[in-house]
Amino acid sequence: MTGARFDLPEVDAFTRPYWDAAAEGRLLLRWCGACGRAHHYPREFCPRCWSEDVTWEPASGRATLYTWSVVHRNDLPPFGSRTPYVAAVVDLAEGPRMMTEVVECGEEALRVGMALEVAFRTEEGEEAEGAVAVAVPVFRPASA
Repeated sequence: MTGARFDLPEVDAFTRPYWDAAAEGRLLLRWCGACGRAHHYPREFCPRCWSEDVTWEPASGRATLYTWSVVHRNDLPPFGSRTPYVAAVVDLAEGPRMMTEVVECGEEALRVGMALEVAFRTEEGEEAEGAVAVAVPVFRPASA
């Protein structure tokens, strides 16, 4: 694909550890040292207690399906070539809820509460500096 990809995340100094870990097949979460809870999306403070004592920690990669919608039409690149796809919200084992996509699963098999595991899809695009690749976390049915 050529041209700018407006759907790709903007990797900056703060989020670089998250995206670097994703490129290695690992999911990171922010954990609060004050209240002991994880949160997602990454922030520089805890959204529950407002503490700035937060660190990057590995997540298990396990989740359960909270809700989903099968998208049959999306005119925005690159989504049009992927339809139908499953836009979903999952509950991570560590507690936070995350917006994502469910892959490798037919829509007839989707069930609230089904066990999922993280996988990563590499998205390629271009920025002012040249070609860029970002590994994006998606979820698939958990293996036994």
